[in-house]
Amino acid sequence: MRCDGRMRFDRREFLAILAAAPAAGQSRQAWLYIGAYTNEKNRGITAARFDLSTGAISDMILAAETPNPTFLEIHSNGRWLYAVNEIANYEGKREGSITAYEIDRGTGRLKELNRASTQGGGPCHVGLDRTGRMAMIANYGGGSVASFRILEDGRVSEAVSFFQHEGSGANPKRQERPHAHSINATPDNRFAVACDLGTDEIVIYAIDPAKGAMRRHGAAKLAPGSGPRHFAFHPNGRFGYSVNELLSTVTAFEYRNGALKEIHTVSTLPEGFAGENTTAEIRVHPSGQWLYASNRGEDSIAAFRIDGRSGRLTRMGNTPTQGRTPRNFHIEPSGRWLLAANQRSDSVVVFEIDAKSGQLLPAKQGITVGQPVCLRTVL
Repeated sequence: MRCDGRMRFDRREFLAILAAAPAAGQSRQAWLYIGAYTNEKNRGITAARFDLSTGAISDMILAAETPNPTFLEIHSNGRWLYAVNEIANYEGKREGSITAYEIDRGTGRLKELNRASTQGGGPCHVGLDRTGRMAMIANYGGGSVASFRILEDGRVSEAVSFFQHEGSGANPKRQERPHAHSINATPDNRFAVACDLGTDEIVIYAIDPAKGAMRRHGAAKLAPGSGPRHFAFHPNGRFGYSVNELLSTVTAFEYRNGALKEIHTVSTLPEGFAGENTTAEIRVHPSGQWLYASNRGEDSIAAFRIDGRSGRLTRMGNTPTQGRTPRNFHIEPSGRWLLAANQRSDSVVVFEIDAKSGQLLPAKQGITVGQPVCLRTVL
């Protein structure tokens, strides 16, 4: 991983991480942060110790009490955490909020720095640019995106840019209007891609991290009724992948200079599956060899092998998540562990990733936590 904030791995860097891993018997601890819907089981963001040598999770605490912190992101400096509050009423307006926190590395607790309006209702995703100077959010309920400067002390500014998406899709029940679902900086940090489930578009914005500003640049259109939800880039910067919630597919793209060119689309479901399913999260392994996507309904993590030259995907199989509705999953930076958040069975399950095959090994660790939605780790 480069130290300039661009968060990119190449194969040599990945192997160096493995070589630097603790020797047998040694323990290396990280903090695991869990965003969730709040109710009688959960009052905010949970923190826990995560042992990178064994995959064990322990010492859970309430790190910050806050309403519906459903998506989290940690700054590249490891000092700040940003959460969207998926609400529809902020200070009397039909808007959600973004909250900035300072991480206490000793206790895991979070100190609130400030909050700002997301300018639209139901924010569901926050992304940071690769220098850590701006934050971007997607408002699912409002069908819009907004951007913010990250100030020198970690606080967020008021919204600098705001864009209301327009249109609808082929599925009248889910695509009656725009539903922006995620926004991520491109590997070159010149653009951001925003998946809109409601319009079957990936909208591309040019970004100015110094100003925290965005402007619309273009869009890529997916097959009708796809419902693009989340997006992940390959470490080589040449390929990107959209997980499409409504059709349970992944679409591979070639990325270049702020444009996405479709390569192919593959199903996340095994042959013969006839039940109801939607997809949720997508991640590329730090080595760049494998891609993973979560199925809600079939309740699994689908794995694919990535052709590093063409970007094409080959199915490797599906692994049950041992719970219901894997809303989100996280691969910690060394690439050894995949943690899956089973929202409707109140569990987080830890899988080890086989370093040679990329397959998920049988889960040995897990914890109970109310309605987990988003997982992040920090050393």
